[in-house]
Amino acid sequence: MAERMLQFVTHPQVLPEKRDAAERRQDFGEIYRGFARSRAEEQASRCSQCGIPFCSVHCPLGNNIPDWLKLTAEDRLEEAYEMSSATNTFPEICGRICPQDRLCEGNCVINKGFESVTIGAVERFITENAFEQGWVKPALPDRDLGRSVGIVGSGPAGLACAERLRAQGYEVHVYERQDRVGGLLTYGIPSFKLEKHVVARRHALLEEQGIVFHLSTPVGSSEGETALEDLRARHDAVFLATGVYRSRDVKVPGAGLEGVVDAIDFLTASNRRGYDEDPGEDAALHAKGRRVVVIGGGDTAMDCVRTSIRQGAERVTCVYRRDRANMPGSRQEVYNAEEEGAQFEWLGSPEAFLGDGSVSGVRVLKMRLGSPDASGRRSIEGTGQHDVIEGDLVIKALGFDPEDLPGQFAAPDLAVTRWGTLTVPPGGFATSLPGVFAGGDIVRGASLVVWAIKDGRDAADAIHHHLTETMTGALEAAE
Repeated sequence: MAERMLQFVTHPQVLPEKRDAAERRQDFGEIYRGFARSRAEEQASRCSQCGIPFCSVHCPLGNNIPDWLKLTAEDRLEEAYEMSSATNTFPEICGRICPQDRLCEGNCVINKGFESVTIGAVERFITENAFEQGWVKPALPDRDLGRSVGIVGSGPAGLACAERLRAQGYEVHVYERQDRVGGLLTYGIPSFKLEKHVVARRHALLEEQGIVFHLSTPVGSSEGETALEDLRARHDAVFLATGVYRSRDVKVPGAGLEGVVDAIDFLTASNRRGYDEDPGEDAALHAKGRRVVVIGGGDTAMDCVRTSIRQGAERVTCVYRRDRANMPGSRQEVYNAEEEGAQFEWLGSPEAFLGDGSVSGVRVLKMRLGSPDASGRRSIEGTGQHDVIEGDLVIKALGFDPEDLPGQFAAPDLAVTRWGTLTVPPGGFATSLPGVFAGGDIVRGASLVVWAIKDGRDAADAIHHHLTETMTGALEAAE
């Protein structure tokens, strides 16, 4: 039976059941079990229905969170799904991997003293229940507009843009260099956070919607690649959603030693093994029996730490130059990693990778926190003290930078910023090339999946507006 709202004073916060650390170290299955129906309704009823919904304000998509929480508490689950999916193309993904502690849940008004509503877990329940009930349908267009859009990249930005444009009636073609859709959802994020059948299920829906996928089709100017100019000639508009994949380097002595690897290579090899594929030349990128040192403090670093544990590493140490409170990644991910046996070396900056031919350890300069900078984040400075961490596999997880798209596409007129991201107007998506748009990480830099989804949806609307104006102008000229 439905409960009235404001039950946070009656019902404590209950998190989804988490598999035991000893159990989850042995496989790559998702670590959280989904809510049962009664639990989801109970936790949704804790919402205070506040006048200013700070959860929605701090959601990049502006999800109508209090509304679908109320509908869930009232056992109106189909309506809850319709409300949730109205603003989010992939709620089943955001419910799993969004850093709710930094966004919606972190800004819940009942957080102080009573703990926040478990928004992410309820969102996951709503969507999984909708799939089970057969409520999730492809958004088929009412009419075909007779115009086409080409999308480069099948990560969350590209897929969100494709889904929205196809629903409006455009013929949509997605060009992906990998053999599966999803981008980092597929080959970057480990399965213990996002099982791959979730992405495959959404891919099937998008194909049913009528979106055409061209897999193993890299776009570029090299032999065997599809030229950007060909796409511009083939389609009425092009959307660039390539993401950022160039790993940031650690410029210290010993960086070229064998066993010093990039996070994206390590994670991709691991995810390919999850598909029972031979990782090819990356076969050596495996942590079994090795002493692993991960450099970095973001979510990618935690993914590498926790993947190494599951692969059977002898020991895993994460080195980060600031302290726990100043880590950029999710705090929950740190807790999960510690439960699974990871060690953390706080306030440490790699000064050199040691070894003769192959890496054998990392010399770390001990740091201390200085005064806050303009953003409020405390600066760091060296103490002059050093430590050596033994390791025969060192994973660099310091984030990603854009690839050289003007060079890759042989498009010197494609304008970029000083950081290498594509230049678009403030709040817009049009690049310097007529009819070419861009969004997601290739514009804003490495960011969250939820921001990529927003960019994809908003870019679709911008492309639709552009093509509508173009069509109107052509008709007026013909008259």
